[in-house]
Formats: sequence, structure tokens, C-alpha cells
Amino acid sequence: MKKSFGPKTLVYPTPVWCIGSYDKADRPNITTVAWGGICCSKPPCVTVSLRKTRYAYGNIIQRRAYTVNVPSEKFVKEADYFGIVSGRDVDKFAATGLTPVKSELVDAPYVQEFPMVMECRLVNTFEMGAHTQFVGEIIDVKVDEGVLDEKGLPDIQKVSPLVYTPEVRNYYGIGALIGEAYSIGKGIK
Repeated sequence: MKKSFGPKTLVYPTPVWCIGSYDKADRPNITTVAWGGICCSKPPCVTVSLRKTRYAYGNIIQRRAYTVNVPSEKFVKEADYFGIVSGRDVDKFAATGLTPVKSELVDAPYVQEFPMVMECRLVNTFEMGAHTQFVGEIIDVKVDEGVLDEKGLPDIQKVSPLVYTPEVRNYYGIGALIGEAYSIGKGIK
């Protein structure tokens, strides 16, 4: 038997992503979100959702760009910090000692120390109650060479991304490989 929880944002896992933007004074800002995901293959697009009260909201609207930075497990404290303080009040990069890098492709910074980043051009917004959903076309994906596998692709265990558990409010890492997609299910007849 399943227990009903009613309408909640309770789904596992949700990504822990840090969203980079510039403010009106050209200062780099970074904030953490868990409401996001891939939303289109062609063109490749990603969506993140923010409340209008978040400092990054106005930055993204004004600059029409953002970066999606994927922190590894070793940066869990910094990722959490990015989500609990406001860029209105604090230089989050200075406070954490992390390095903002100016994207050459979009008008937004990314975090040098994080293993993966998607550089996105804002293509659409949708008002969804308490949040605005930002759809960004992925202009480029940058991945540290040290987290690539033998085929030259990102290795999820080397990237070591964080996932978030809504309602419970905890961070977790990624588990072990359990099967190959588009293959493991072929044994069912």
C-alpha cells in the first residue's frame, strides 16, 4: 500500500545546480537551485525555476543568459551556502574562495572549480505560480578533462554530482552503476 502525501514537490532525485549570472554592476552572482532539468533535445535546452524574489531572477531577465554549474560532492558546503545567502548582500565568490570565469559565449559567469558547466542563452520564460521557469538553450557544455572517461565523455562517478531530496532537505551523492540504458531492459519478453 502506498501512503498519499498530497500535492508536494516530492520527487527523487532533483539536481543540485548553481546558476551563474551577472548583476547590473557586472558583479558575478551564483545561486543554488534544485528545480531544473533538460527540457528539449533539439535545440538542446535546460530549464531552471526561480522565485522573483531571488537576486538571480532580475540578472537573468536583464542579461538573457545564465550558466548551470554542476558542483561535485567536495563542494557541498559552497553549493549550500550559495542557496542560503543573497547576492544582494554578499559576494558569494569572495566568501567561498571560488573563482568566477566570464563565459566567452553567453553573458554569465561560471565556477572554475566545478567539473561541469552549461552555458545558456535565455529563450523563454513561463510563470508557474511561485516560480518562473527559465528555458535556456545550451550554447556549450564544458567539462574538466579530469572527469572524462576512456571514451572522452563525462564520467558521472568522477563528476560526483549532488542530488537533493525535497521535503527531507538533504544532499546525496550518486550511487554505483546498475545497468546500461537502452540495453538492460531488452531481456524482458
